[in-house]
Amino acid sequence: MMVFPAIDIAAGRFVRLVQGDATRATDFGSPLEAALALVAAGAPRLHLVDLDAAMSGGREGNGEVVAEIIASAGVPVQVGGGVRDAKRARELLDSGAWRVILGTAAVRRPELVAELSLEYPERIIVGLDYRRLGDGKLEVAVEGWMEGSGRLVDDVLGDMGGLPLGGVLVTAVERDGTLEGPDVEGIGQLLAWSEHGVLASGGVRSIADLKTLGGLRAGGKGVSGAIVGRALAEGRLQLADALALEGPAADGTALEGPAVEGPALEGPTLEGAAGGERGAERPAGGGPAAGEPARGTG
Repeated sequence: MMVFPAIDIAAGRFVRLVQGDATRATDFGSPLEAALALVAAGAPRLHLVDLDAAMSGGREGNGEVVAEIIASAGVPVQVGGGVRDAKRARELLDSGAWRVILGTAAVRRPELVAELSLEYPERIIVGLDYRRLGDGKLEVAVEGWMEGSGRLVDDVLGDMGGLPLGGVLVTAVERDGTLEGPDVEGIGQLLAWSEHGVLASGGVRSIADLKTLGGLRAGGKGVSGAIVGRALAEGRLQLADALALEGPAADGTALEGPAVEGPALEGPTLEGAAGGERGAERPAGGGPAAGEPARGTG
């Protein structure tokens, strides 16, 4: 299971939200400095989300910051947030992004996923951010988590059958940024439903949580990757400890990606880059009006 250190970007800053709510944002400083600190600490890959692009449908965003991180990090970078059309996806992939995440576009334009995945095999990730409904079913959220799509996760996955995807990234909206632990039940369901590798996001707070994810089995496979954001940013989880758990997925077919060569390096936490132990509480700049959620890969 691969570990993906995550950096969310809003108004040019590295921020972490709680359940996608921009009024509950913590500012951790410069995204570039955070990315370089993670790489110095041994991160073999990075996960970036442009929150402003996700919220605006791609009309606004932090493209220059994302491009600078891709160019400077020296490790593979997967990017999501507001990628709504083939032009933007190609720009990212052709400029050096390892993989691109399609969220809202995957729900509303599955033909775009087919087109891009055939053009860039194994480099397109479908992002499914979900909320659990009263009847227990999982509804996909869209537009930076600001809207329900009216479609269920298993239904959307049906559109992706047979495509050469790099995987499916699933995020439990209610868990994201809360440090309450991952949605083990929901991730187990996704493993059973998806024919592609599953990357899990939302709520990871500890080595114990990563071990739990790494031990999940359903549909003949295990979790291929885990996204870790706030726990690393706040220094609650050390990157070296997380990387030490990396290994192949339960079906022996971990997502294609860079191998971790040798033991994980000891290095700085993000405290230095953040300018404080846990960052400064502030609304995410460029976000929606108070009270509106604003997060997600698509």
